[in-house]
Amino acid sequence: MDGGSAFLEILFFGMVAAFLVLRLRSVLGKRVGHERKPQADGDTPVKHDAPANEDNVVAMPTARNLSDPVQRGLADIGRADHTFDPDGFVAGAKTAFELILNAFANGDRDTLRSLTSGDVFAMMDGEMSRRESREETLESTLVRIREAKILDASLVGSMAQVTVKIGSEQINVSRDGEGHAIQGQHGVVDSITDIWTFARDVSSKDPNWALVEIQEPEDED
Repeated sequence: MDGGSAFLEILFFGMVAAFLVLRLRSVLGKRVGHERKPQADGDTPVKHDAPANEDNVVAMPTARNLSDPVQRGLADIGRADHTFDPDGFVAGAKTAFELILNAFANGDRDTLRSLTSGDVFAMMDGEMSRRESREETLESTLVRIREAKILDASLVGSMAQVTVKIGSEQINVSRDGEGHAIQGQHGVVDSITDIWTFARDVSSKDPNWALVEIQEPEDED
């Protein structure tokens, strides 16, 4: 990721990559308890400025809102995994989003393999291989995450799945082998919406959630 005081630079090599992955595993889906701040964006590990009304907080399910299928799914996951907290999950999903975006741009297969399912990794690996065969590079800057919202949650057997809508602002520039821009433009910020589904076997001792599906968002006109 490009440097600058407004951006978080992450290098995916050696001990730094290992530290970031372990940090994600310790955050995603864990309770934050008294560490939470009253602001909606106060607990996110993604160190970008965000508006005060950012839609990224999901309250713990209560008896009064269990008629909602998303809340029922979150409650089911919470009963199966007592460390699960929706708000903490959203914070961890933001971290995962940034880690995966940067790893994909940098061709860091080790990080991607540790954070994605086999199918998602195969898709990303294929695109990175195509990029490498053409000697193309991808410069990717995550400017900020403006929204992170749980859209769906379910527990089937011991497999928990949570789908998150992530709205972000990014600068993405693809360059050919000679450094010429072939897609995107330096300094031009694109508003992008992603829908990512994460899964975890709650009966496993491994606390890691993996990205198992990337969906195309429906038109919101």
